[in-house]
Amino acid sequence: MSKPVVAIVGRPNVGKSTLFNKLIGERRSIVEDTPGVTRDRIYGEAEWRGRRFILVDTGGIEPKTDDVILSQMRLQAEVAIASADVIIFLCDIRSGLLADDREIAVMLKKSRKPVVIGVNKSDRIGDVAPEFYEFYELGFDEDPIALSSLHGSGSGDLLDRVLAYFPEEEASEVEEGVVSVAVIGKPNAGKSSIVNRLAGAERSIVSDIPGTTRDAIDTLIENEEGKFNFIDTAGIRRQSAIEDSV
Repeated sequence: MSKPVVAIVGRPNVGKSTLFNKLIGERRSIVEDTPGVTRDRIYGEAEWRGRRFILVDTGGIEPKTDDVILSQMRLQAEVAIASADVIIFLCDIRSGLLADDREIAVMLKKSRKPVVIGVNKSDRIGDVAPEFYEFYELGFDEDPIALSSLHGSGSGDLLDRVLAYFPEEEASEVEEGVVSVAVIGKPNAGKSSIVNRLAGAERSIVSDIPGTTRDAIDTLIENEEGKFNFIDTAGIRRQSAIEDSV
């Protein structure tokens, strides 16, 4: 039996990557206060109460945009939603409930997947701010959960809710004999296009803009030759040419 898949989705800059890194126990996704830092789907493995599952970090969803990169980020998030067993819909209590949150909620309801709402940046877990109650207006069956992805408070309640949607665990086979292959090269050399072609899916965002891939992206491919984990990496540039703070 394959591990359950949990996707973290939400608007840009609500703390998705911080929560992802906290739950998997390592810094896999880049974290910065600049919206749009995470662009591709980032996968990691997490464990809670003895259950292991696959966690997926996604780029921020902009419901209405003509920007090429933002549109592809939305597509990546939609793919993650379609493949997930449970969805964590992360919101931001500091900005309050916004129109984009409502539009994302409509998208998630159409998916008919179990959704757990996390209201992030809640520093008053025991005595939540009045703004917390706005998120009940999203109209999901379950109550929102207040949490702080930075400090980890409330994440246990969030994971308990997520686990409640998992199917009963069965004996599973251990993944063995996986060969890891890193795809490296200078920016805009076509690394993501090669990985996407091998995987037969838009696993990484492909654009003519150098630096589109920000994180290392793992893609598991299995064929008659065996199992291979292709790692799509960010382009390698000389240090003097790097001006972006990310």
